[in-house]
Amino acid sequence: MRTATTVEGSGGHSFRETLDFVLEAEKLGLDMAFVAEAWGSDGPSVLGYLAARTDRLLLGSGVMQVGIRTAVAVAQVALTLSDMSDGRFVLGLGPSGPQVIEGLHGVPFAKPLTRTRETVEIVRQAFAGEKVAFAGVTQQIPLPGGEGRPMRLSTAPNPGIPIYLATMSPKMLALTGEVADGWLGTSFVPEGAAAYFTHLDAGIAAAGRTRTDLDVCQGAEVAFAADPDELRGMVAERRKGLAFSLGGMGSASTNFYHDAYSRQGWADVAAAVRERWQGGDREGAAELVTDEMVLGTTLIGTEDMVRARLRVWRDAGVDTVRLYPAGETLDERLTTLARALELVPRGAS
Repeated sequence: MRTATTVEGSGGHSFRETLDFVLEAEKLGLDMAFVAEAWGSDGPSVLGYLAARTDRLLLGSGVMQVGIRTAVAVAQVALTLSDMSDGRFVLGLGPSGPQVIEGLHGVPFAKPLTRTRETVEIVRQAFAGEKVAFAGVTQQIPLPGGEGRPMRLSTAPNPGIPIYLATMSPKMLALTGEVADGWLGTSFVPEGAAAYFTHLDAGIAAAGRTRTDLDVCQGAEVAFAADPDELRGMVAERRKGLAFSLGGMGSASTNFYHDAYSRQGWADVAAAVRERWQGGDREGAAELVTDEMVLGTTLIGTEDMVRARLRVWRDAGVDTVRLYPAGETLDERLTTLARALELVPRGAS
C-alpha cells in the first residue's frame, strides 16, 4: 500500500504548522499529500507553495470542486502545478454538494454526474494540447453564438497528469471506474466495501479496464490507544463527529455521507441519527452512534489493532491509505503518523 495524508491551508492549524507537518511527513517516507479545499482556503495556492518546498512527495488536490471553476481553468491549474512540481501533481476533482456549491458559490448543483464527466473530457483535451471544443449538456466551448473560436492552451501538453475523482453515490462511482485514474473515497468500511466496489467495477468493466487501472485511495483517522479503557474513551469522543457526518453534512434531503453509511449496513442507525440531529438533539444523535461504526470507519486502536486493520483494508482492495493522524500538537501528530507508517503493509496480500 502507498501512504498519503490530507491537509488544509486554513484548517485547525496555522499554515506554518501545516507546512512543517508536510515537510516532516515527507522525511518520514509518506508517499502523497492531498490538499483539501471545501469551504476554507483554496487548494491550488497551498499546492503551489508545497511544490516549491518539497522534493519527492506526490501532491494532489483533494479536492477541487467541479463547477466553481471552468473546466479549462481547472486544466490550467493542473498543468501549472504539474510543471511547478516536476510532474508530482495529481488532479483530484469532486462534485461536492448543494450546500457548498449553491449555498457558498451560487452555482446550481445541477446534473453533477454529467458536469463531472464533461469536465474530465474537457480537461483531458486541454492536457493533450488540443484546441478545446466541446458541445455538452452542462458546458459549451466556445460559447455558441459569440465571437469565440476553439483555442489551445499555450502551455506544453501533459496528457499524463492523473485524474482522481472523489465520489460516493452509485452513478458517480461507476463514472469513476470508467474514466478516472484514481478514486478518493471516504466513509469506507472494508466489511461493506461491496457498496462501493460493485459500482466502481461496473464502470471499470464498461470501459474495458481492470481494477489495476484505478488507484483506490481511502482515508481515515489513525490514533493509538494504550489499553481498552483509553480506547473506549477515544471512541466516545468521536461519536459526535460521525453523528455530524450522518446528520449535518449537506442538507436535510441531500447527504451523501448518510447514504454511504446506509448502503454499508447501517441504514436504520443513520436514519435515526439524522432525525435527531436535524431536530436539534446533537447529544442524542451522538449517543445513537455505535462503537462498531466508529471502529469500522477509522484506524483507531492499539498498535496491534491498527496493524491488523490496515491489512484488512489492503485485502479489501485499498491501494493507497490516507492517514489523518490524531494529536493536539504538531509533534503528537507526527509521532502518530510515524507509528502508523511503520505498520502499513507494503507488499501484496
